[in-house]
Amino acid sequence: MKLTPLFDRVVLKQLVAEETTKSGIVLPGQAKEKPQQAEVIAVGPGGVVDGKEVTMQVKVGDKVIYSKYSGTEVEVEDEKYVVVKQNDILAVIE
Repeated sequence: MKLTPLFDRVVLKQLVAEETTKSGIVLPGQAKEKPQQAEVIAVGPGGVVDGKEVTMQVKVGDKVIYSKYSGTEVEVEDEKYVVVKQNDILAVIE
């Protein structure tokens, strides 16, 4: 199965959360913060959204930072993804 986002949506795969702090303390499962960094897996075509022309600024393979409480989590073939609007992406990591 393949996820194909519509309009200005982007499919992200979260990068792995840190399991230890900088000082070396190992974090238990509940203390790990949900990572806000992800890799772009699929990008919608853009188009007219809410009466405005939207051109997509990200591409497949980009590493991005996205808003903490945005998106919809989905699971496809035992892989977890997050589908967000392009304006929920805050920055591209280079």
